[in-house]
Amino acid sequence: MCELLGMNANTPTDVMFSVTGLARRATEHQDGFGIAFFEGRGLRHFIDPVSALESPVAQMVQRYPIKSTNVIAHIRKATQGRVALENSHPFVRELWGRYWVFAHNGDLKDFSPRLHGAFRPVGDTDSERVFCWLMQELAKAHASVPTIAELTRTLAELLPQPARHGTFNLLLSNGVALWAHGTTKLHWVQRRHPFGAARLADEDLSLDFRATTSPDDRVVIVATAPLTRDEPWAAFAPGELRVFADGAPAG
Repeated sequence: MCELLGMNANTPTDVMFSVTGLARRATEHQDGFGIAFFEGRGLRHFIDPVSALESPVAQMVQRYPIKSTNVIAHIRKATQGRVALENSHPFVRELWGRYWVFAHNGDLKDFSPRLHGAFRPVGDTDSERVFCWLMQELAKAHASVPTIAELTRTLAELLPQPARHGTFNLLLSNGVALWAHGTTKLHWVQRRHPFGAARLADEDLSLDFRATTSPDDRVVIVATAPLTRDEPWAAFAPGELRVFADGAPAG
């Protein structure tokens, strides 16, 4: 299985501390690395079909102080689809004049929905296939840009369908909100005032967030497994869908 990392914040935030923790897990997830940063309506998207521990792209990203309000990252352990650039998460599509970013941890067996011309997979993974299906069904359900609450209700109706085919942990963002769905293993934590220090679970590295935050800042981190040892991470219930906006739960 793969490892997921998502961030949602109310102000542009540096996510490199969490990315460093994620990258250390690439010893068991060596089939690709990717990360997408939203900047307003724009998107910075970096993918590489090699381990995050060896990828020059991953090393560049960790040295690049990009700040964003919505980030999705992924390290891959292939189950379906060969190890190749076109099969590297996260995947990107356009809908309603906005970029959408998607990453998946799991394995969907025999999920082969009919797809029309607007959304087609480039690679051969179950993950990109289900992303195209989700975009197709969202476009069919809403004639114009829906609210976060409306999108959440539609996703709550759609996601159980592919989830019946296997493990379906995912992150999805349009740069405004972050949706997260867990069937087996997903966790989240919110960082807000009064901020403190945290130590990575997989490396002897700590960061005091008080040095880089203000009292109004809020940040949510979502990960497959807790990235830090000393924060109150909460596990998703099987089949749970959560949405975050402005660094806080949004319904």
